Amino acid sequence: MTKSLQGKVAIVTGGNAGIGRATARLFAAEGAKTVVCARRIEEGEQTVRDIVDAGGIATFIQADVSKAADVKALIDQTVHLYGRVDCLFSNAGISGNPGTPIVDLEEEEWDQVININLKGVWLGMKYVIPVMQQNGGGSIINMSSIYGLMGSHLQMPAYTASKHGVIGLTKSGARDYAPDNIRINAICPAYIHTEMVDGPMAADPQLATTIMGLHPIGRLGTVEEIAEAVLWLASDKSSFVTGHSLTADGGLTLG
Repeated sequence: MTKSLQGKVAIVTGGNAGIGRATARLFAAEGAKTVVCARRIEEGEQTVRDIVDAGGIATFIQADVSKAADVKALIDQTVHLYGRVDCLFSNAGISGNPGTPIVDLEEEEWDQVININLKGVWLGMKYVIPVMQQNGGGSIINMSSIYGLMGSHLQMPAYTASKHGVIGLTKSGARDYAPDNIRINAICPAYIHTEMVDGPMAADPQLATTIMGLHPIGRLGTVEEIAEAVLWLASDKSSFVTGHSLTADGGLTLG
């Protein structure tokens, strides 16, 4: 059976842990030469070792997605190594400090969250789209959230604003670059078992009960479930899908 990303080159930002790591592994298992990008070197290189040990092809490139020079270098180095870029999963992101209302939010935190979660997505598109135009097309998947579709239950104004912005940017890019055969979509998970979620839940049983109760399906999602959704958007199986925000939320947004 032909693998869904056979012969393609994919970049995963925030590939050092959680959804990013699971997606990088899956991309490689499906035949992609996979570039794992992260700020944390040791964890990013561990993802690469996992892929190589499983028989895949992968490289680690350190980058801070909030810095234009880093993102440009990431794309340039990928092209130098593998000759092209077919898929970019802009997954890197931070939550900020949940429980901080707008009036108490510090400018420094606002800037940090927006710069990584939204500016980082824009920079990825800015530098990869010209490469994809030369390739004859490609697929970009941007990490949004259920809180790109609704207000947060946990007072996360900067995070919520950033994820709404990702959806707007995704739609804008999808319309502009569809004629170039570049598909741009967003993924909108609910609460997923990751370091970002499991740590606070373990520290606060009441918070854990609240978060669990938000999901009609009765549980949180897994990183592997989100990786499968991202893979579908990256592959030719979703060839008629662009500008879409794919919600994987266990029913949370049903209200």
